[in-house]
Amino acid sequence: MTAFAKITATETKLFLRSPFMAVAGLLLPAVLLLAIGAIPGMTKPSEVTGGYRFIDAWVPSLIVMSLAMLALQSIPAAVAAYREQGVLRRLATTPVHPANLLGAQLLIHVVVALAGIGLVLGLADAVYDVPLPKHPVSFALTLVLGTVSMFALGLVAAAVARTARAAGAIAMVAFVPAMFFGGVYLPRPLLPEVVRRIGDYVPPGSQSLQDAWVGTGVQPLQLVVLAAFAVTGTALAARLFRWE
Repeated sequence: MTAFAKITATETKLFLRSPFMAVAGLLLPAVLLLAIGAIPGMTKPSEVTGGYRFIDAWVPSLIVMSLAMLALQSIPAAVAAYREQGVLRRLATTPVHPANLLGAQLLIHVVVALAGIGLVLGLADAVYDVPLPKHPVSFALTLVLGTVSMFALGLVAAAVARTARAAGAIAMVAFVPAMFFGGVYLPRPLLPEVVRRIGDYVPPGSQSLQDAWVGTGVQPLQLVVLAAFAVTGTALAARLFRWE
């Protein structure tokens, strides 16, 4: 077994020993889906949503929630806690490069996020007859870029924070806007027009996900902006990252 595989296995066990974020990222969006769908009127077409049902418009927001919780709350706190406890510094003195630890953390969190998203999609289709994406390729591309951009922002917070508490506070700078513009706090169709247009380009791209889901497809500019967030965030995190 390679060093990366061993670290990943160990980190998975540690992650599951404190399962709050795992449960939140995996199950909370699905629970909210079921609760929202049970509200009268949420499964009926509405003029406010352009003829779609509110539940159809809310699924991308639940994807935003899953990604935001894991990328902008869980992983920054986990990495910063290792720095605070001296784990990264000790690993730097061993043949195992600390980058293996970061890679393991990213892999674990991305897998949990994608599992939570898959659960939401499956339940939405099975319970509320929410159609699967009309444009699966552009949906998958948007999801990949959105996931990378969100985790890149989370790593920026992890890169500069000395403590887990500080990492959470720094990540809130991205967490709150992502949740707000993503329609988690208030459905996007109810937001002012100017706010919705700004939100069209905020990671992880809830409008792009919606357009790929029930619309005519994703606008190329939205994908370009998401890619720019992903590349810039990753480069910035790598430049700012400290092992101690």
